[in-house]
Amino acid sequence: MVLPCLLPTFSLTATTGLANAQTVTPDLFSPNRQSQVITQDSPLRRTTADATDPLNGLKLPDADPARRASSSSTSTTDRVGQVPTYGLPAANGAATSGYDSLNRKRLKPKYYPGQAKPKPPPGPGSPVPTAPPLTAAGQLRLSIPPSETASKPPLPPAMAGTIVGQPPRRRLKLDDDPFGAVGDYAGSFMVKTAVEVMAGYDTNPGRLNSPQGKAFYMVAPEFVAMSDWERHAVVADLRGSFIGYGSQLTPIDGTPLSAPLDVDRPSFTGHIDGRLDVSRDTHLTAQARMLVSTDNPGSPNVQAGLAKYPLYSTVGGTFGIDQHFNRMQVSLGATVDRTDYQWSKLTDGTSSSNDDRNFTQYGGIGRVSYELNPAVKPFIEVQGDSRVHDLFLDRAGYARDSSGGYAKAGTSFEFTRLLFGEVSIGYAMRDYADTRLNRLEGLLTTASLTWTATPLTTAKFYSDTQLGETTLPGTSGVLSRTYTVEVDHDFRRWLTAIGKFTYGTFEYKGDNRNDTIYSVSADLIYKMTRSLWIKGTVRRDWLDSNLAGQSSSSTVVMLGVRVQN
Repeated sequence: MVLPCLLPTFSLTATTGLANAQTVTPDLFSPNRQSQVITQDSPLRRTTADATDPLNGLKLPDADPARRASSSSTSTTDRVGQVPTYGLPAANGAATSGYDSLNRKRLKPKYYPGQAKPKPPPGPGSPVPTAPPLTAAGQLRLSIPPSETASKPPLPPAMAGTIVGQPPRRRLKLDDDPFGAVGDYAGSFMVKTAVEVMAGYDTNPGRLNSPQGKAFYMVAPEFVAMSDWERHAVVADLRGSFIGYGSQLTPIDGTPLSAPLDVDRPSFTGHIDGRLDVSRDTHLTAQARMLVSTDNPGSPNVQAGLAKYPLYSTVGGTFGIDQHFNRMQVSLGATVDRTDYQWSKLTDGTSSSNDDRNFTQYGGIGRVSYELNPAVKPFIEVQGDSRVHDLFLDRAGYARDSSGGYAKAGTSFEFTRLLFGEVSIGYAMRDYADTRLNRLEGLLTTASLTWTATPLTTAKFYSDTQLGETTLPGTSGVLSRTYTVEVDHDFRRWLTAIGKFTYGTFEYKGDNRNDTIYSVSADLIYKMTRSLWIKGTVRRDWLDSNLAGQSSSSTVVMLGVRVQN
């Protein structure tokens, strides 16, 4: 079988020019595979002016205007049955951004950092720019003489604070406490720690009627941890101190002192608060607390002939719920506290039991408040408890078990952060199991106010009322009220002065004794860095009693450092 020859054939046409006939390669896929000659009048002819872009169907422009003009008469017959297109379509050369005649949504132009954005053209009514004034020599006349730094190179961005073409850097907010502790994160908790180490002299550490002065040192650590969670919260605040004296007190003429020979005083107070957010309006609350201390110097509860102060500890907790009803808030809680005393060590080497002073307190507390507006929130609070001692009868033969409580009404308020706090007034009482012990009762006043008088001066006021236990025979208890005024003033951000005045009364129900205390102190704090402060304190204390030989006074001077993180 002989295959037909597929080799192309070429034909040459001798004419006077190549305008009337052109020779092209044959179509290899044509059925007859014959040479095709395209003439000028043939519909297969396509000039450059009629060329069409195969991608978008738009006609491509001809680079030769004369040739496009000569072929315009024949381009209309190239496509049979189609409407010819003349020129270029609307918005054919428009970019992807800016304006086009079809009013299509365009992309916004992007500018590089530091690139100046073009100014919009002046609209109708805009002032006509005028040429700047010139001097007689043809130089530009300046209305403002050049500054001394006009010819100097600009400052680097790190020093100048801005970069040419960018908006000015936003000013940082001033730190409210530039020398306060920064703290560290431990997981999701912000932890702040501090310790104060001070030394000084106390003219009467035992608060005796005949003073004996001693030098002392004090170490006071602090630990605060706060959770940083979106929901729920846990806060731990632990503070302690130890005051040590170099030597013991000495009895005068062999008479036992009303204060121990060893007047070292350790103390600790701490609490851990937790909140569980069940819902937006319901919260479960809990608190664990602990107090370690001794009887106050000069107190009638201090035994005669003690070698050192016996320690006592109070450990307890509160479990409650807070419920919001629109603007009303109802809080309920149950409390339990346990108080234990160490045995007393006497100067003769023997020990004395304090089990009759140990007791457990059970109670409950409720509070209802209503938010009149965001600044004022009045409330009513009621509390009741029962104290059960380990020994039904104390050392003097009195039954010290009791029950009592208080009721008070007040309000919390906040006026533009210049004056905020809480004040309340009420009534407190306590009845004892022993009929020989009279009811302990009195007016209850509590307050905690803060007034920002000036940006540099802050005044604070505190008030508290307590119903305390006592070991005096025939005495029900002690009703104590204290009032404190404190003024803080910043001479500089790194130099702060604190003045404090305290006034208090102690009424012993069933006894003739009434004590009044006064205390005036002045502190000066030099804040070297956020981590190191230098502190100095001068304090004067008075105890004025209606019983002879029980009044005392003392002066305390301290100087030390505070290290914090």
